[in-house]
Amino acid sequence: MAFVTLQREGAIGVLTLNRPDNANVLNLPMARELLGAVRELEADPSIRVVLLTGAGKHFCFGGDLRGMLAQNSAESSPSAQRADITAYLLELTGDLHAAIVGLVNLDAPVIAVVNGTAAGAGVGLVAMADLAVCGSSTRFSLAYTGVALTPDGGTSFFLPRLIGAKRAMEWLLSNRAVTADEALSVGLVNAVVPDAQLLDHARELASRLASGPRHAFAKTKRLLSVSRSELEYHLALEGRTIAQQAASSEGLEGMHAFLEKRRPSFQELGHTP
Repeated sequence: MAFVTLQREGAIGVLTLNRPDNANVLNLPMARELLGAVRELEADPSIRVVLLTGAGKHFCFGGDLRGMLAQNSAESSPSAQRADITAYLLELTGDLHAAIVGLVNLDAPVIAVVNGTAAGAGVGLVAMADLAVCGSSTRFSLAYTGVALTPDGGTSFFLPRLIGAKRAMEWLLSNRAVTADEALSVGLVNAVVPDAQLLDHARELASRLASGPRHAFAKTKRLLSVSRSELEYHLALEGRTIAQQAASSEGLEGMHAFLEKRRPSFQELGHTP
């Protein structure tokens, strides 16, 4: 089964995260397939608008913690285990972030169609899109520091620019659930519609844009991207930071505690970052 699908509906490309049984959490194969699909879009001048959505009930729950921890072999030394998870996350974020850069630089406008929950890097995918619409029951949560990890997926880059630095910091530190109406009020999404009407609304919006002035849209995207010229540097820094933090005692405790449904014990750990 493909973890990411790309369907063409005339001039509209529909890019779907396709791990519905796992809330579309991002692992390395999915990141690779997302990058491959973006490369297809870059090479297809017939696509004038892209819809980015998630299969099933949720948009994307963020990174696959089980996939990260699966890099640890019981036979390996602790230092080797940490090296494995660091290498895995550097590769995963490398592909994910390359896909994000590709979508940001795409001539076609990208519309995030957010169903269910967007968490972690899922919020980053919403924030990087040119436009975003969500259902009335949609919830957003950064979730990173709740499992002792740091942002990736462009969340620490795009969010402060969209919603302000202090609000972004509050979302990142509190990990609270943000409602669709709040996301609309602060500028994370452009519209909130009844859940049952979400895809129809998104397709109607995409159809209107697809009939518009393609080159004017592309050049407008380029003008706005000038203010984000440091994006690729920032994404590389995000990737290195989350890879280092995931391999730390704090990160490992946070992920294990989340998957084991218990409270983490950070205070009992040493002071080594």
